[in-house]
Amino acid sequence: MGPMTLKPVETWLTDMDGVLVHEERAIPGAAEFIAALRDSGRRFLVLTNNSIYTPRDLRARLAVAGIDLPESAIWTSALATAQFLAEQRPEGTAYVIGEAGLTTALHDIGYVMTTRDPEYVVLGETRTYSFEAITRAIQLVEAGARFIATNPDPTGPSPTGSLPATGSVAALITKATGVEPYFVGKPNPLMMRSALNRIEGHSESAVMIGDRMDTDVLSGLEAGLRSILVLTGSTNADQVDRFPFRPTRVVDSIADVVPLVAELAERPDELADGS
Repeated sequence: MGPMTLKPVETWLTDMDGVLVHEERAIPGAAEFIAALRDSGRRFLVLTNNSIYTPRDLRARLAVAGIDLPESAIWTSALATAQFLAEQRPEGTAYVIGEAGLTTALHDIGYVMTTRDPEYVVLGETRTYSFEAITRAIQLVEAGARFIATNPDPTGPSPTGSLPATGSVAALITKATGVEPYFVGKPNPLMMRSALNRIEGHSESAVMIGDRMDTDVLSGLEAGLRSILVLTGSTNADQVDRFPFRPTRVVDSIADVVPLVAELAERPDELADGS
């Protein structure tokens, strides 16, 4: 696609962890980036594969870090999973392993939580995985429940090191049952498409910002978005060329994206400069 065919950037999608925040601390430039988006009137969503928190929880956590974001601008893998299930089997039943972010999203679409012959087993992130709950999930999948997981991330960060995340627990259930889950979150481009649909955005005029080549950049690419990789999270500069695909641009941090909010609305070909 040549520069003449590029559409101005009207819509922004950005990952949260590693792009805007590390743990509870804002990454320099994050608050300014969100402020620039709000001032410009551009449509945007902040995405996270973490299904633990509701948008209200996340808004509060970001506010503590100095980032002012409305609840409506947050899109989680739990919300994307709920939307997927609402479209697949409206007002169905599910056995759920997860926390408020996931259970609230499923309640809001009219799902009933049950251990008796559920249509789905839905696995999300949780701080305390119960062996009893995992055992129940295995038995229900064996009995015919469809297996859905919010995201495939094998680990998550903590101050003391990696924590096992949804992907790891899903692997345990798969090993026991032989059944693979359908993962809704990144890198599934469904997550990007559902986010764009929520804000009436279009892939050809949208950009995805992320810190991971294997989830953020990949799902953006597969959904037809241009992408910006920031080097403040999971993927290091020397790892970028190992992948068989490239982001549209690589920058040091979200602070480098702030001036692009206005520029790319007028000169979309600027995005590839300096990559």
